[in-house]
Amino acid sequence: MATLLGGLATSHIPAIGNAIAKGWQQEPYWKPFFDGFPPIHRWLEQVRPEVVVVFYNDHGLNFFLDKMPTFAVGAAAEYRNADEGWGIPTLPPLAGCPELSWQIIRHLVASEFDIVTCQEMLVDHACSLPLKLFWPTHEVAPVQIVPIDINTVQFPLPTARRVYQLGRAVGEAIAAWESDKRVLVMATGGLSHQLEGERAGFINKAFDQQFLESMVSNPEWATQFSDLELVERAGTQGVELLMWLAMRAALTRGGAGVRKVHGNYHIPISNTATGVLALECLA
Repeated sequence: MATLLGGLATSHIPAIGNAIAKGWQQEPYWKPFFDGFPPIHRWLEQVRPEVVVVFYNDHGLNFFLDKMPTFAVGAAAEYRNADEGWGIPTLPPLAGCPELSWQIIRHLVASEFDIVTCQEMLVDHACSLPLKLFWPTHEVAPVQIVPIDINTVQFPLPTARRVYQLGRAVGEAIAAWESDKRVLVMATGGLSHQLEGERAGFINKAFDQQFLESMVSNPEWATQFSDLELVERAGTQGVELLMWLAMRAALTRGGAGVRKVHGNYHIPISNTATGVLALECLA
């Protein structure tokens, strides 16, 4: 069976891509954020994942407001990105893992999730930037990916509890996959931020820190909140923490625990509270 190694999570702000492209990692504004990654780079060199399941939210490159699925799973052999207007360099195609994609799709449908299956799929900065952050010395991350898009853009949003159930089902599918591959689950987005309206610039440090703690000790903590309550606490774009929740749920595996490899929290980057986290599954 496949080995589920653990989970990764990071913010995916487009400005990060510009900082990488321009070599600003050691600039005072950016250094506190990028300093959160080297311990995770060393861990990744040790565990050597081969496939990464990516929970992310599309920002209009593949889906737009006229067609916005709640959950969509990629089942392609490769995934391309494109110019989104942020000035981020376009990366070469990312390798897919159709075998695991179909394993997850079949299990989700059997578990009564109504999903969109995408045999062609563009992936935006929410998918490509985190891979560059975790594998910075590679032009393309040396892994196959399975992208899973979760709607955090247009209401009605999936509830935190439903997203947790989705993540848990994905973890079950990985655990049952008849493969010798080493698999990681990754979440991208957040943390608290709001980019428009009267609360533009809103950041909730206390909530972020409680949420980050729950990722280790109480993974279902955020499922108590409705979508509107999450917006109130984390901001309209802060609901991207739903991806983190799905990642953590995938690691539960019948009650098994996790070890925090490393984490970092920094505010602000581009009016966003940024976080990075790596969790290792315990036997």
